[in-house]
Amino acid sequence: MTETVRTATSVPAPTTTVTYARPFASLVTLAPNVTFTTWGKWDPGDTVTATDVAKPYGQAAWSSLWLSANPPNFTDYTSLYSTTVSPTPVPTEELVLPPPEYFRPTDCYYFPPNFVLGVASSACQIEGATADEGKGPTLMDVLFKDESPKDYVTNEAYYYYKQDIERVAAMGVKYFSFSISWSRILPFALPGSPVNQQGIDHYNVVINFVLKKGMFLITPEIGKRNGAYQNETFVDAFVHYAKIVMTHYADRVPLWITFNEPQLYTSNGMSVYNLIMSHAHVAHFYRDEIQGTGKIGFKFNNHFGVPRDPLSSADIAAADHYNSFIMGPFANPIYLGKDYPESYKSTIHDYVPLTQEKLAYIGGTADYFLVDPYVATVIAPPVPSDEGSIMECATDVSSPFRPNCVNESSVNIYGWDLGYASQSYVYMTPTYIRTCLNWIYNTYRHPIMIGEFGFPVWAEDEKTLANQLYDSPRSNYYLSFLSECLKAIWEDGVDIAGAFMWSYVDNWEFGDYRPHFGLQTVNRTTQERHYKKSFFDIVDYIKARGVQ
Repeated sequence: MTETVRTATSVPAPTTTVTYARPFASLVTLAPNVTFTTWGKWDPGDTVTATDVAKPYGQAAWSSLWLSANPPNFTDYTSLYSTTVSPTPVPTEELVLPPPEYFRPTDCYYFPPNFVLGVASSACQIEGATADEGKGPTLMDVLFKDESPKDYVTNEAYYYYKQDIERVAAMGVKYFSFSISWSRILPFALPGSPVNQQGIDHYNVVINFVLKKGMFLITPEIGKRNGAYQNETFVDAFVHYAKIVMTHYADRVPLWITFNEPQLYTSNGMSVYNLIMSHAHVAHFYRDEIQGTGKIGFKFNNHFGVPRDPLSSADIAAADHYNSFIMGPFANPIYLGKDYPESYKSTIHDYVPLTQEKLAYIGGTADYFLVDPYVATVIAPPVPSDEGSIMECATDVSSPFRPNCVNESSVNIYGWDLGYASQSYVYMTPTYIRTCLNWIYNTYRHPIMIGEFGFPVWAEDEKTLANQLYDSPRSNYYLSFLSECLKAIWEDGVDIAGAFMWSYVDNWEFGDYRPHFGLQTVNRTTQERHYKKSFFDIVDYIKARGVQ
């Protein structure tokens, strides 16, 4: 009996430097009249002791943000770290590939040249340090009022990021996607308020360390301050924030993504309009004033709608209505320069009209169509086999099927789940991803970037560490998903530029740690990370197909 031992290959050290814009010193005048300051760490017990109450943006005013937010159970906030952790090399024994699966993908396609394959993360789900170094409160700091876990600590990546990046680079992954927290840069949010110097410095070091490890940055979700899109101050505030971030970091970032999964917080016409206009203003600022050579993207969440019965014209119409309603209000103007789809205008009666002049300004302001297609959704009309019930719902504001005005489920016409179930909403639906990518590309004709995809194995949090690490269902999800992407590229002619795995580590899933989406597991007491089998399987799969 013999064993073949192979190890993951680290990303090589960089030999050249690529820039995508002029350095900050040359761009600083594009965001004029900006002041910088620091605030420190919020302590509920010391909130009332600040003496600079006359200053509109002083320590007392900053502390009052947190006092007003009143984050639940904040006094329970404990963490291991209060300063940046120095990285250590990953031991070779951690990089030994696990035993291979007996059944493995048999496709023989290579990924296209320059295909981007990376890992993803999100600030509020990994950073912790929620009220440290001048960060202001966000929706996620106050949203979960019950006893569910909060985002106060999460993975402590704010201080542990160097070790995390070291571990990802050691696996040979070249692209790292992260988000820049608005409230760390501008805790008071509005133009005219001071910029948090500690926040600026932190992300500067994060970016530089990623580049030092031979990786590239993808920076999504600069619009992560969700829940305020409809506010009359939002557009100016967001554009100002984007100008601050871009002028500081545009020289090193190849892809900027303005908004992340906006459908979750745009329940009325004004919120959709403000978001579209914010995106367009930022894209024009980057292209026209910064004159950046990188790319701009816009990232959708999407449980792609497939007809419950593919032979039913009513179910097909319902799926078309659903897909156009979910993505069309944003994608039509941004990618096609066209008006909202009729599915949207007939349902959201307070929509803000888009003139031809505005459509000309908005159209073409994104280079990539980013989408998070974790799973498909089975769609039928509200009333079975009755296509007219869709429009009846659209005109009835009391309909329980609003706003999508379709019947959504995970069960096909024969009563089967559409795929193997996970710990959360995700099902293993690889064949549907090919249909989804075809629909998006043939509708919007822009290169597609898969912003997130991942699978939380059922009850993984209840397993022993050894069983958590041997995560075959997750490997099956990722490899079948990527195999279908290759078929979409080579057999269907779909332009897919890259994909990002969610997530590089188990994280905070909005009030819950039980769904383990990560390619690494985390000990919540010690913050120790361990690679899972799926991470090795994915890297092995893509490198065998030409991604170096």
